Amino acid sequence: MKWTEEAEKAIKKIPFFVRKKVRARVENEAMAAGRKGVTISDLKTAQKRYLTNMSSEIKGFQIDTCFGSGGCPNRALESNALFNRLENLLAKEDILKFLRQKIGDNIKFHHEFRVTLADCPNACSQPQIKDIGIIGASIPAITGNECALCGQCVEICKENAVTLNEKECTPEIDHDLCIKCGQCLKECPTGTITEKKAGFRILLGGKLGRHPRLAEELPGIFSEDETLKIAKKCIDYYKKNSKTGARFADAYNSRQFLKN
Repeated sequence: MKWTEEAEKAIKKIPFFVRKKVRARVENEAMAAGRKGVTISDLKTAQKRYLTNMSSEIKGFQIDTCFGSGGCPNRALESNALFNRLENLLAKEDILKFLRQKIGDNIKFHHEFRVTLADCPNACSQPQIKDIGIIGASIPAITGNECALCGQCVEICKENAVTLNEKECTPEIDHDLCIKCGQCLKECPTGTITEKKAGFRILLGGKLGRHPRLAEELPGIFSEDETLKIAKKCIDYYKKNSKTGARFADAYNSRQFLKN
């Protein structure tokens, strides 16, 4: 649906974590009214109604993802199945009930528990500033297949983690520089570079606001099942340590979390 220039400028001023919901609401209401476009008047009317009824929109958690298999060529792996399992876990844990017990009925969107998935290290869905951030990872390894020294792996690697050893006729990977995006193994025409392990990087305790902090990454690469178990552990930790309904990031202590 086409938006007027004035309406587009106005919606960009709305906080990003509710912007998508507001846009969808405005367009749905405009279509229901038989209009083919959105004006600033439509936006203001829908926004006022949306904010007035905010409590009815809150479900206790937010879970987001990037483009994923819908069109991103950079994904290290596909996370659709994990997304669905995480959404089911968050719904089952009834975080909204927990928040009502701690805060009362005056719950806002910024109180919700936030999880996001990114299928590659480009991290369009901003996992670094969420309670749980999950990033797809693919660790490359060198096989015994003969290298053609084509240099495609070197060219595709933006981290300069891949070099060619022309004397040994093989690529070399600096795993301290590698961010596990999997692009080099996709480009290798001879199978000299292959996937050693695929899984998920997990970041915990990020947030924006008056006292922002970046999430801390857990060491290791985790399977889908392991990621789900860690998410459950995070929710249990949150419910135990968030005495007043504060965000997971405010309650999170990495040393304490890893001990449990």
